[in-house]
Amino acid sequence: QVQLVESGGGLVQAGGSLRLSCAASGSIFSFNAMGWYRQAPGKRRDLVATIARSGITSYADTVKGRFTISRDNAKNTVYLQMNSLKPEDTAVYYCNAASRGFDYWGQGTQVTVSS
Repeated sequence: QVQLVESGGGLVQAGGSLRLSCAASGSIFSFNAMGWYRQAPGKRRDLVATIARSGITSYADTVKGRFTISRDNAKNTVYLQMNSLKPEDTAVYYCNAASRGFDYWGQGTQVTVSS
């Protein structure tokens, strides 16, 4: 059974930075892609960033230029570096691991950006 454990969430002022970590059981290289999603109160869960097995990354338009997704295969960990944070970034952030026919999710970590 695959487990994803997020960490690094917290409270930060607007304009600040935060780095989220997602530690996966097994090798992250075995997944087709990994990524981050977020869900604000009363809203749908939306894509933030993904990184494919090839290393190709993609980002939501709202975070391009501010967020960076990266990985450390030796530590089986995916990171999300968040800079220039805005109050609109406030949400629960979820780690995702995609394999053929399966999607795995972490329990989420709260990110709150104050104005």
